[in-house]
Amino acid sequence: MLTYEDLVNVGESDRERIDFVKAAIAAHIGSPEYAKAVEAQAYYDGDNPTITNYEKILYDMMGRAHVDMWTANHKIKTQFFSMSVNQEVAYLLGNGVRFSEKTTKKRLGKLFDTRILKATLNARVQGSSYVYWNNNHIEVFKFLEFLPLRGEENGAVMAGIRHWQLASDKPLRATLYELDGYTELIQKHGEEMVIMQPKRPYKITKRGTKAEGMEIVDASNYDGFPIVPLYANEQHRSSICGKRNTIDALDLVTSQMVNNVDEGNLIYWVLTNCGGMDDLDDAKFIERIKTTHVAHADGDANAKAEAHKIDAPVDGSSIAIDKLERQLYKDFQAFNSESVSASNQSATAIRAAYTPIDLKCDIEIEPQVTECITGILTLAGIDDEPNYQRNQIINAMEETQKIVMQAQFLPEEYIQEKLLTVNGDIDMLESIQEKDENEEVKRLRDAEKRLKEQQANGTEVIE
Repeated sequence: MLTYEDLVNVGESDRERIDFVKAAIAAHIGSPEYAKAVEAQAYYDGDNPTITNYEKILYDMMGRAHVDMWTANHKIKTQFFSMSVNQEVAYLLGNGVRFSEKTTKKRLGKLFDTRILKATLNARVQGSSYVYWNNNHIEVFKFLEFLPLRGEENGAVMAGIRHWQLASDKPLRATLYELDGYTELIQKHGEEMVIMQPKRPYKITKRGTKAEGMEIVDASNYDGFPIVPLYANEQHRSSICGKRNTIDALDLVTSQMVNNVDEGNLIYWVLTNCGGMDDLDDAKFIERIKTTHVAHADGDANAKAEAHKIDAPVDGSSIAIDKLERQLYKDFQAFNSESVSASNQSATAIRAAYTPIDLKCDIEIEPQVTECITGILTLAGIDDEPNYQRNQIINAMEETQKIVMQAQFLPEEYIQEKLLTVNGDIDMLESIQEKDENEEVKRLRDAEKRLKEQQANGTEVIE
């Protein structure tokens, strides 16, 4: 493991710093955590590595293993992991992040909600992601492309290296982020790595015109390291950990059931008193059946051909699949929409169905997201805190009635937000509130205008 202190001990020599970056990238790519993140990403992308590499084996009379090239070997890969991750992230962040101050969201950039959602999704899949506060907006780095360098005393991320490469024959790009600035490096195919852009501060203010040119008038850094980690959980592990074997079992049973159907739904022929037919005659017989649908059984007067059908045993596989799916819903604490599919479900019953995913968000996901956003707010110099409106299926009429009954005891903005959430129009909250503010300003101006007209006409004004 390379740490922040290892980077400090390298010194300021460009060559030694370049060698450190190359060694750090190699160590990152070769680490067990990187391999696990690659596999978790494959599951999320719909490719189960276990099922992909699964092959049927036959053993001959000498005990030698051979790949079975004759029987069906379908490889069914379910999408349960990606469904679970998408569900839990959308459940917490589907309605965006809310703040107490209206100006906070604007100061964090237009794409803040989208990128925080992306960072959370990447963290749940790969174990962690990293959010970079870039002056007036955030950018997201995946664990597979970012190596954090932690302090040996406090474990905090004090520096980091982002690296990416489109293909093995394309340039390798890297950026070394430190407390006092960042350095950009490049290694072209077949060449040594070099510094492409020397270390420069994070915040640079330029002044000038296109004709006269631009000049730097101010350069500074942040009070802390501008990249904040967002972890999947306290263990910094992918959310697939501990559940992968169950997913593999589900995919294997499903694949075997399809293989059984492919192999088992067969029609075979029994030819009686046709002993003179050899393998070639049998092949000709089947070919004639397929083309003319007429069978001629060569032999004596008692010769006959009978068709028999074999049905695949799928009942046992179906039961196993149902049990495995139920187990996965429990293991992932996922919301099962089938449990609330009835149209007459009460709001209480719907809330009860959300209990597992609520517990997962309360204990595992929301604290990590809040800690990351709080770190970003500190870097941006914003005094605020995030809150969330979870994205639930609800009994709209019952929820609306409850909100209306509470309206006289709660602020108008809160009631507006709740009603829009019930109707699925929470994204319109800001525009509606701005419209209300504009109308209020217009009413005040109209009242002020009428007051001035009355005063000009000598009319007595009663306040």
